[in-house]
Amino acid sequence: MGDEKSAERARYDFKKAMQEIVDLRGRGTELISVYIPPHKQISDVTAYLRNEYSQSSNIKSKSTRKNVTSAIESIMSRLKTFNTVPENGLVLFCGEVAAGGDQTRMVQYVLEPPEPMTAFLYRCDSTFFVEPLSDMLREKKSYGLIVMDRSEATIGLLVGKKVVTIKNFDSQVPRKHRQGGQSAQRFERLIELAAHEFFKKIANNAEEAFLERNDLQGIIVGGPGATKDFFVKEGYLHHELQKKVVDTFDTGYTDEYGLKELVANASASLQDMDLMREKELIQRLLSEIRKENGGLSAYGEEQVRDLTVAGAVDTILLSEGLDRKRIKMRCANGHEQEFTARAPPDKPNCDRCDAPIEEVEGMDLVDHFFELAETVGSRIELISADSEEGEMLLRAFGGIAALLRFQVVM
Repeated sequence: MGDEKSAERARYDFKKAMQEIVDLRGRGTELISVYIPPHKQISDVTAYLRNEYSQSSNIKSKSTRKNVTSAIESIMSRLKTFNTVPENGLVLFCGEVAAGGDQTRMVQYVLEPPEPMTAFLYRCDSTFFVEPLSDMLREKKSYGLIVMDRSEATIGLLVGKKVVTIKNFDSQVPRKHRQGGQSAQRFERLIELAAHEFFKKIANNAEEAFLERNDLQGIIVGGPGATKDFFVKEGYLHHELQKKVVDTFDTGYTDEYGLKELVANASASLQDMDLMREKELIQRLLSEIRKENGGLSAYGEEQVRDLTVAGAVDTILLSEGLDRKRIKMRCANGHEQEFTARAPPDKPNCDRCDAPIEEVEGMDLVDHFFELAETVGSRIELISADSEEGEMLLRAFGGIAALLRFQVVM
């Protein structure tokens, strides 16, 4: 559970940073992008950057030369804080970007990508080079695939758009015909017993393939005829996997081609999965709100925060469209203020004593709630701002709502 939450938060932070980086522009070819794969030595990267630093002396424009060398120095300084490259690699963006009028500002982003980098890359351009990371922003949740009949079964995974075959195996179920000396009823019982054992074998292989996958969103089952429906209805799958069965679909094949056929036939259901999950969460929230005293629901930043701290929140619903920060400020006399805004005020003074503010800390509001949730064991569900339900959460409830474990009188 903790790994799922930290992965979701890391993906949110990565997506948020990428949205900022894509729009940044330099005045010349002075924005530096460095991609470091996990097998690369920090010392080798530093040596490469020193060489680029020397080469930058050939840049004709004085201002561009100064900005490039400053960016390289900044990256080398940041690399000193790493003993080794993280397991998925490291991506650094640094340079002077336009800040309105004739002004520029230095920016630096250090990202640990959600997937492993495969190659080292250095680029200096008027924009940051983000193409290798773009594909990582696309959802790559996995779905379990099972195609089967009484003679054959194949188990696979759909990861992103890729179908991966895990195992194919034949059954030992006899065909329905009479053999000498055996009654039809006895032979029928033998067939059903063999089929039962084959279904158990399918379920055991599915458990090995799917049960430990944290990214598994659902399972779809296919095959010709009614066998697949019987398999699901009779509950052969592990109870945790049984709950993830999305639906069954007809396919003409039960081999590797059958997996691809299953994905094609189930495409509409797969596309609707995330949308349906969000719809169910928002509908559950609205259902609770309609109950007396608001049921097990809460909405609005302050109320959800207070109930989370009280340990009453089961699930926090946050809109991905939230664009605010939780800001802490401390004045020269030690007074602290905490509030939510898009950005800190310019040259603020303390509300209590009018002394100048000496320290300002800002955290993305979604990250703020992730940290709160982790301390009390609450779940976070990020709701897309693009769907009808996501738009309702953002507009009607300020982008923040919660489903409670128990009611609290505030």
